[in-house]
Amino acid sequence: ITALDILRVLSGVLLLSCTLSYFVTAGDSILWGQRPWFSRAGVVRAWIRGPTLLTDAELTAYSGADPALPILLALNGSIYDVTAGRHFYGPGGGYHFFAGRDAARAFVTGCFDTDLTADLRGVEDMFVAVEEGDDDGGGGETSAERKNRRAKELREARRKVRDAVEGWQKVFRGETGKEYFEVGRVVREEGWLEREPRRELCERARKARPKRK
Repeated sequence: ITALDILRVLSGVLLLSCTLSYFVTAGDSILWGQRPWFSRAGVVRAWIRGPTLLTDAELTAYSGADPALPILLALNGSIYDVTAGRHFYGPGGGYHFFAGRDAARAFVTGCFDTDLTADLRGVEDMFVAVEEGDDDGGGGETSAERKNRRAKELREARRKVRDAVEGWQKVFRGETGKEYFEVGRVVREEGWLEREPRRELCERARKARPKRK
């Protein structure tokens, strides 16, 4: 058996798989419904151009107001092209407020009127349980027990924030079937976050906090 024979067999298997996929998916896909990056024109063009680097101020130009420019949004510092969802993210769309900015906080809290910012500090508190009528909880616990419980709850809460952000990032990377893709990242000065005033949890997030059993 030569290398050429092996190549012929593999080519035949690949051709058979693609043919079966074409008929099983009624002509929609030759890759069993998968959309690898090299099969998406926008992703390939972005790869050829290289990463788009924009400041927050520069990003505002890509809100959809200028039809000659793509519609971009950022999430936790990564920039995504959502032009394919113009009816959602373009002017007049239900989610136009996300376009041209990094609103990572609002993606987690759901407070679209007050949390259109990249600042995620303190968002984890929305996942930390509170006692009825007592925001600190901890009745009957020693200070050491309360400290350990709080540390454990904060670790879990931060994981939930990361999971929420990652869930949206998968959407905007096109991993859930949307025609969106990543194009670059937001360029910010070192220490920018520390210069921002720390935000309180929005009302919606406060009310959604779980109650301790």
